[in-house]
Amino acid sequence: MKISFVLTVLFDFLLTTGGTVTGQVLTGAERTGEYLPLLHGKRVGVVANKASVVARVNIVDTLLMMGCEVVKIYSPEHGFRQQVGDGIKVAGGIDSLTGIEVVSLYGKNRKPSQEDLERIDVMVFDIQDVGVRFYTYISTLSYVMEACAEKGIPVMIFDRPNPNGFYIDGPVLDPRFSSFVGLHRVPVVYGMTIGEYALMVNGEGWLKDGILCDLEVIPLENWTHQTFVEIPESPSPNLPTMTAILLYPSLCFFEGTDVSVGRGTCFPFEVIGHPQLKGFSFSFTPESIPGMSLHPPHEGELCYGLDLSDFYKKHPAMIGRINLSWLMMVYKDLETGPDFFTDYFDKLAGTDALRKQILNGDTESRIRQSWQEDIENFKSVRNKYLLYE
Repeated sequence: MKISFVLTVLFDFLLTTGGTVTGQVLTGAERTGEYLPLLHGKRVGVVANKASVVARVNIVDTLLMMGCEVVKIYSPEHGFRQQVGDGIKVAGGIDSLTGIEVVSLYGKNRKPSQEDLERIDVMVFDIQDVGVRFYTYISTLSYVMEACAEKGIPVMIFDRPNPNGFYIDGPVLDPRFSSFVGLHRVPVVYGMTIGEYALMVNGEGWLKDGILCDLEVIPLENWTHQTFVEIPESPSPNLPTMTAILLYPSLCFFEGTDVSVGRGTCFPFEVIGHPQLKGFSFSFTPESIPGMSLHPPHEGELCYGLDLSDFYKKHPAMIGRINLSWLMMVYKDLETGPDFFTDYFDKLAGTDALRKQILNGDTESRIRQSWQEDIENFKSVRNKYLLYE
C-alpha cells in the first residue's frame, strides 16, 4: 500500500518515540513501542474494521508497514474495509489490498473455529467500541477471547476511547435474555473501554466453562473516563456522528418496536418517527441506502416525529443518562398497547421488566429507580478492572 511522505514521517516518529506525545490522547494502536517488540517474529491475526485506524490508515496496513507478519484478518459485524448495514451477514474472502485471508465473524460463525485460528501465534483485537451492551463488538470480543483461550493463543487488545465511558445506566442483563446483543450481566451503558471490558470478562470467569484467556491490553495514554475524544472514523454505518453515538443508548430501544430511528436517512439515530404519529411538524421518509440500510423500517413512508440532532446542545444536562421519555411518549401516542413491542425488545433491554413496566404505566423515575441496586452491584465488579481514572 502506498502512503504519503507525511504518513511515512508519522510512522517513523511513532517507531522512534514509542507513540508518546505529551498531553495528546493516544490509542493503544498508536503506542507502537509498547507492542511491536511483543509482535516481532510472531504470526499475527487481527480483528479489525474500517474504524481501526492509526492516522487514518487501517491497523492491518500499519502493522504490515512496520514489519509485522499479519497472516489473517477477522471481520466483525459491518465488515472490514467496507461497511455493510446492520444485521447483514459479512462475507469472508481475500483482502484486495493485501492479499490476506479475511475470516468473517458475522456470517456462518460468530466465534472463530479452531481451523480459523490455524497459523496464528497472537491475536490483535483493535475495534472502536461505543460502550453500549447491545453494540455487538463486545460479543465478538468475548467469542474471540474464548476461541483463542481454547487454542492457547494470546490476545492483545489495542485499547480505544469509549465515547460513552463517562457514565453507567440502564437495566443490568438478566441471563435468561442473553444473546449476541447482550452476553453478560452488565448495564446497557457500562462505562468501560473495550480493554477494561475484556479484563472483566476474563477476571470474572465469563468465558465458557470459566476458561481464562492469555490477555494483554495496550492501554490508552492521556485519557480518563471524563475525556472527550472525537472518533476519527465512524464505528458503524448508522452511527456516523458523535450525536448519534450519544443518542444511541436511548434510541436503540426503538429497534425493538415498529418506530423508525432514521435508518434509511442521512441522520440515523438522530431522529425518531412513525407514519401514525400525529401532531409533529418534523418528518422524514426512509429509503434504501447501500452500505447503510437496505429496506429500512417504513421504507418509502412519510414518518412524523422528533429531530433530536440538537437535543444535547439545547439540554446539555441530559448528557450522561438514558432518556426513556421518548420511548414512553411514542408508546402512549401510538396507542397500540402490547403490540408496540416486538420480541426483539426484551433482548435489547436484557430483561422483560422494562417492557412490563411501560405496559403497567410506571413513571420514568420509578423505572430508573428499579435499576439502581443492580447498577451499584455492577460498579463494585467494574471497579476491579478500571485502567483509567
